[in-house]
Amino acid sequence: MICAVILAAGQSKRMGSQKLLMPFGGSIMIARVVDAYLDVPVDSVHVVLSQSNQPIADALGKRSVQYVMNKNTDGDMLSSVRCGLRSLPPQTVAVFISPGDQPSLEPSTIRQMIQIFSETKKIVVPICNGIRGHPLLFTSCYIEEILASFNDVGLRGLLASHPEDVFEWATSNSIVLEDVDTPEEYQQAAAKKALFENKDVV
Repeated sequence: MICAVILAAGQSKRMGSQKLLMPFGGSIMIARVVDAYLDVPVDSVHVVLSQSNQPIADALGKRSVQYVMNKNTDGDMLSSVRCGLRSLPPQTVAVFISPGDQPSLEPSTIRQMIQIFSETKKIVVPICNGIRGHPLLFTSCYIEEILASFNDVGLRGLLASHPEDVFEWATSNSIVLEDVDTPEEYQQAAAKKALFENKDVV
């Protein structure tokens, strides 16, 4: 089975308020990400929260997701990744690691990554304009290594340790580089989303 770990434990300090609850594309940021995974052949979606982020679970309502609590209030992103990985069922074959602040992520991107993984069995990393982005998809055989290693560098350490196993999927879609941390980045992402929607209408 293929699972997704969505990281939603951050405190949004640079935004000034909980960014994942901010409106985006007719929904809210975290719901956009979750719904993208629920719309594709992913078997289980795990959302990693902090103790102060219960409103995120409330906002997601009855969506078919599993919530994982990161009790380390001072933990970095890798601590949330590890919490998510520990929650996965033993039948897991591959794992998406996906930031919760990538609200323009589309199901088509996820489907393409699944197809590439099925063909290559490698660590699939989207790349746009020479820059690696998100989400990341890898086989479950790396889970134990991630739980025990890369404390100082996060998942970049996984890519650096296994360069021969990395497949860089080149895409012209810049949403794989999306990172909404500040009010300015939020406005830019929302404006770009509105622009694409208007083009679709035309």
